[in-house]
Amino acid sequence: MYDDEDGSEEQPKSSFSIYVAEGDVLYKQGEYKKALESYNTALEIEPTDKGCLVARSKCYLQLGDSQAALRDAEAALSEDKEFIKGLYQKAEALYQMGDFEMALVFYHRGHKLRTELEEFRLGIQKAQEAIDNSVGSPSKVKLENKGDLSFFYKQDEKQQKGKARPGYTKPAAKQDDKNKQRERRKQQQSDKQLKTCKQLLGELYADKEYLERLLNDTDLTSQDTESGKAIYDLVSDGLNYLDTRTEFWRQQKPMYARKRDKQEAKGRGKDKQKPADPAKYVLSKLEEIDEALAEGRPEDALKLSKQTLQTVEGLSEEDLSGANSKPEIIGTLHSSMGNAYLDMNKADQALEQHKKDLEIADKHNLEEARSRALDNLGRVYARVGKFQDAIACWEKKLPLSKSSPLESTWLYHEIGRCYLELGNYEEAHSYGEKSMAAAQEANDDVWQLNASVLIAQSEVKLGDLQAAIDSFERSLEMAKLQGDEAAEQAIVKAIEDVNDKIVKGIKEGDDDEKKEVDEAEEREEKEEEEEEQKGEEGEEKGDEEKPVDGDWSNLAQEKGDNDEEKEKAEEKEGSKDWTELAEGQKDDAE
Repeated sequence: MYDDEDGSEEQPKSSFSIYVAEGDVLYKQGEYKKALESYNTALEIEPTDKGCLVARSKCYLQLGDSQAALRDAEAALSEDKEFIKGLYQKAEALYQMGDFEMALVFYHRGHKLRTELEEFRLGIQKAQEAIDNSVGSPSKVKLENKGDLSFFYKQDEKQQKGKARPGYTKPAAKQDDKNKQRERRKQQQSDKQLKTCKQLLGELYADKEYLERLLNDTDLTSQDTESGKAIYDLVSDGLNYLDTRTEFWRQQKPMYARKRDKQEAKGRGKDKQKPADPAKYVLSKLEEIDEALAEGRPEDALKLSKQTLQTVEGLSEEDLSGANSKPEIIGTLHSSMGNAYLDMNKADQALEQHKKDLEIADKHNLEEARSRALDNLGRVYARVGKFQDAIACWEKKLPLSKSSPLESTWLYHEIGRCYLELGNYEEAHSYGEKSMAAAQEANDDVWQLNASVLIAQSEVKLGDLQAAIDSFERSLEMAKLQGDEAAEQAIVKAIEDVNDKIVKGIKEGDDDEKKEVDEAEEREEKEEEEEEQKGEEGEEKGDEEKPVDGDWSNLAQEKGDNDEEKEKAEEKEGSKDWTELAEGQKDDAE
C-alpha cells in the first residue's frame, strides 16, 4: 500500500500460487501476454517450479516464440528427466520449430513412460506424417544397385562435352537471349512461390499484404520519428512471424505432399482394395473420427467408424504392425461408435458398443482399453438414470486410475454425484472429500471447485446448513479466481437458498415453541375448568340427598310403619298357605 522509503525494488505482493492461478485463468481466456506476465512474476518467487515453467512455455508457443518455449521446457526437465508435462512440452516446442525428428524422439519417450496418454500417440502420428511429407515415406523409396561406376563415368563425359573450347565465346545476342530466359524463369518461380504462399497462409495472406503496404509507406514508417520507428518495428515483427509460419507449414505439409495425398485419395476411390500403408491409413481414420466427435458430428463419426472397422477386420496383424494391435484398434472403434450413439441419444446402442469394447479388453488383457470401457459404460448408465450401475462400473475403474490423481478426482466426483442422486448423502459427502484430496494432489483448480460444490450440496441434504454455507463460500472464492462467471452466479444463488432455509428454520422453531406454550396454557385452563365443574356438580348432588333437620323424625316413623305392615302381610300370606295345604291334605284323605 505504501512506497518503500529506502527505494528498494518492488517485490511481488501476492503468493506464488495466486500468480500461477491468475496466469492459468488468463491463458484459458486467450490473454497470453498477460498470462506470461503472471507466470514471470510467479517464477521470480519460485524460479525452479516445473509446473509454472511448463505453463510459461505454453504461453511462449501461443505467442510464436518457440525458442523461449523450448528453453522453459528444458528447464522443467533439468531436475526430473521423466517429468511427463515437460517431455510433452519439449516435443511440442521442437515440432513448432520444424525439428520433427527430435520432436518424434520426445513424443516416443513420453509415450513409453505413459502409454495411456492420447497426446503422445497423436504427437507421434503428426510428427511422423510431417517427416514423411518433408522427405517422403521410406516405403516408397526404391534404391538401385547397378554394381558398377558407369553412372559417374557418363556424368564426367557429359561435363567434358559441355565445357567451352579455349578462346571461344558465344555471340552477345545469344547471351542476351539467355539472360532474358533466366529472368523469365525467375519471374515464373516467383509467381509459383506467391501462389504457394497464398495457399499456405490462407486468410492470413491478406494480413501479409496489408503489412507489406504499411512497410512500403515511408511517411508512416519513417525512421526520423519515434512513432515511425515503433510502427516499423511492429510491422516487421508481424511479417517475420508470418514468414516463419509459412516456412513451418511448408515443411510440415509441402505442396507436393498435398498433391500426392490427393492422388492417393483418388486412387483409393477407384480401387477399393487394401490401402497401400494400412497402419498409417487406420491411424489417420482414428484421428478423423476423434475430430468428428470433438466437433459435434456424431453421425459422421459413426459412419467413419463403421467403414474403418470393416477395413480393419480384413487386415492382418502384420498389416497393422506400425499401429496398435488389431484387437486394440477394433475395441477403439467400438468405443468411438458407442460415444457417437450416446451423442445421438441412443443409449441402448451405446451400451452395446461399450460392452463389446469391454469384452475385447478382458479377452486380450488390455488394461487401458478396460479402463476406457468401464468409464464409458458408467457415463451411459448415469445418463439414463441407472446410478447404481454407474457406481459399480466406476468403482471397478478406480484401481486402474490410482497412478493418475486427475483421473481419480473426477471418478470420485462422479460417484459422489450418483450417490447424491440416490439419496445416500453420507456416501456423497465422503466421495466429495476424496475428490477434493485427489484434485489437490493433481493441483487442478477446476476439479477442486467441482469437489467443493459437491461437498456443499451433500451438507445441505444432510441438514448441516452452516457447514454448507462455509463450503459454498470456499467454492465462490475458487470460481472468482478462475474467472468462471457462470459458476459464480450458481454458487451465489445456492448460498441465498441455504440462508433462506436457515432463516425459515429459525422462524419455524420459534413458531413451534410458541405453539407448544399456548397449547400447555390451554390444557391447564381446561383442566382447571373441569375441576371446578366437578366440584359444583358434587355439591348439588349432596344437597339433594341430604334430608332437612326437621324431617328426621317423620322419616323414621314412616320407616317403622312400613316395616310393621310388611310383617303383617307376610304372616297373613303364611297362614293362607298353611290353610290351603291343610285343605289339600284333607281332600286327599277323603
